[in-house]
Amino acid sequence: MPSQQKLPERIALFSDFGEAGPYTGQMEAVLLNQGVRIPIIRLMSDAPRCDPRAAAYLLAPLSNHLPDNTLVIAVVDPGVGGSRLPLLLQTERHWFIGPDNGLFSQVLNRARSVTVQAVDLHPANLSASFHGRDLFAPAAAVVSLGGRIPLLPLAPNELIGSDWPDYIPEIVYIDHYGNAFSGIGADEIDEDALLSVAGFEVGYARTFSDAIRGEPFWYRNSIGLVEIAVNKGRADLLLGLAIGQSLKIS
Repeated sequence: MPSQQKLPERIALFSDFGEAGPYTGQMEAVLLNQGVRIPIIRLMSDAPRCDPRAAAYLLAPLSNHLPDNTLVIAVVDPGVGGSRLPLLLQTERHWFIGPDNGLFSQVLNRARSVTVQAVDLHPANLSASFHGRDLFAPAAAVVSLGGRIPLLPLAPNELIGSDWPDYIPEIVYIDHYGNAFSGIGADEIDEDALLSVAGFEVGYARTFSDAIRGEPFWYRNSIGLVEIAVNKGRADLLLGLAIGQSLKIS
């Protein structure tokens, strides 16, 4: 385990597994079977599916709202079983365990200090398709209990996505209400700006009740990103929005 005075005080799970199905529960079972007794938080189970690039722009701002000394197991891993490395990152506030596929790029870019290491762990029961259960969860359990796992040093600039921009003008997530999160930071845009997306121009409103019912607007959401919404409606259906769709600021 990397040197740090404190052990993790909780574990947060971030994945694209979906709310249904067995995958998140299996990871929780591994943690409990290995003796983890600290709280386990489901931070996000519907990250953009098989899209670590979009998910990276959600993981970083969401982790800002976690208490210090949280260990985040992040699994959006379309390259599972391939050549991508398993990683352990340690920032000034948190630990992160998951694949080297760009998922941690924005955590890396926004940390004041960071240590990056490859997890050199090869469990005998490692499946080809579920490293969340068979590799990342067991490694996280050892770290949370103060044990040691084999680690190899890496330079931060060796990670996939280390050269990605801090923000991207794209839709990165559509929530349960049909609101579309962008990868644009809320502090990167003025209130008089218009967003152009899917042939529509969308203006600013501070919050839902300030917008005309049924009309689209953009606002600064609670995790610090620009979001497109409709008061009492679904922005995704009204505007035809999808993850990866580009935006223009004018």
